[in-house]
Amino acid sequence: MKSRRWLGLSGGVLALVLIAAACGGDEEPAALTPVRLQLQWFAQSQFAGYFAALDNGYYEDEGLDVTILEGAVDIVPQQVVATGQAEFGLAWVPKALASNEEGAGLINIGQVFQRSGTLQVAFKESGIATVEDFRGNRIGTWGFGNEHEVIAAIRKAGMDPASDITQVQQDFNMLQLLPPEAGGTGDVDAAEAMIYNEYAQVLEAINPATGELYLPEDLNVIDYNQVGTAMLQDAVWVTSDWLGEGDNADIAERFLRASFQGWVFCRDNFDACVDIVLAHGPALGRSHMIWQLNEINALIWPSPEGIGLMDQALWEQTLDVATSQGILQARPADADSFTREIAQAALDGMEGDTTGASFQKRVDIVLIEGGA
Repeated sequence: MKSRRWLGLSGGVLALVLIAAACGGDEEPAALTPVRLQLQWFAQSQFAGYFAALDNGYYEDEGLDVTILEGAVDIVPQQVVATGQAEFGLAWVPKALASNEEGAGLINIGQVFQRSGTLQVAFKESGIATVEDFRGNRIGTWGFGNEHEVIAAIRKAGMDPASDITQVQQDFNMLQLLPPEAGGTGDVDAAEAMIYNEYAQVLEAINPATGELYLPEDLNVIDYNQVGTAMLQDAVWVTSDWLGEGDNADIAERFLRASFQGWVFCRDNFDACVDIVLAHGPALGRSHMIWQLNEINALIWPSPEGIGLMDQALWEQTLDVATSQGILQARPADADSFTREIAQAALDGMEGDTTGASFQKRVDIVLIEGGA
């Protein structure tokens, strides 16, 4: 038996497993604990580590029967968790903390993304190269809490988002940025984008001036990590009440350990991970999924202290931005908002590289028209 296979199982479950093994497998295997994970969106590489953990049996190895629930526009993961419809949910930190001000009672147990993926993208001919250049232009934002970094950056640059720009409600694509001759509408001068999704959508479109795909050098890209208004994004949340019941802290530890192993797998087995995601979410093409996983890995790795552990400086920046911009009415107490203990316990039960200190993004990604 591989001893590490059973790390994180409670003593009682471990005993049953060992007894079953000693009896040659005649005994019934220990029952798996059913739990649910609510995603923010449809199946895609943004959630690759969780699908890899499911398909590779990492959750089962930890004694868990995990059901992954896909998201949609009208699904708010933190509310799904707060109302008991899922034990675990993925959500951006400011969104979950805003829900806490309404009584959601959530706590962050695993800060998987170590940096923000939010960009603002404009064509070079627009002349928009910095946030200061937003003045007098049509700036696309998605709303639903996705716009906070953008609005904070506008205010940091000394502008009033209500009068110094024209804020345009943007769809979750880049058609409003693309000109009509490229199949878009040209309704915004700078569009909000995630580096792992919408940015690639522009690079998957044909530039009518060349007849070839748009290139990165055709665009100006503003990275909110560099602007200083980036806030923490994808994290694993549970309710404090659930975490304090019975052996749920142990269940949470096992869930995180298996999930972290899934993300390590996707870092070290890139192509196999893409295949797993495509099996769960075939709506997006392979080249787009490849681009997405490459960028998602770069949001997670390196994780200097270990995957899932909160970076205190980035936490403080998130709260600074959120409170100064009125996203949060008051600064929440750290102890009520996140814990490192569960993630640290999960990491303590893992072998191998959990920091990705030597991680480098792939540079051989080739996009195809439409992301096929």
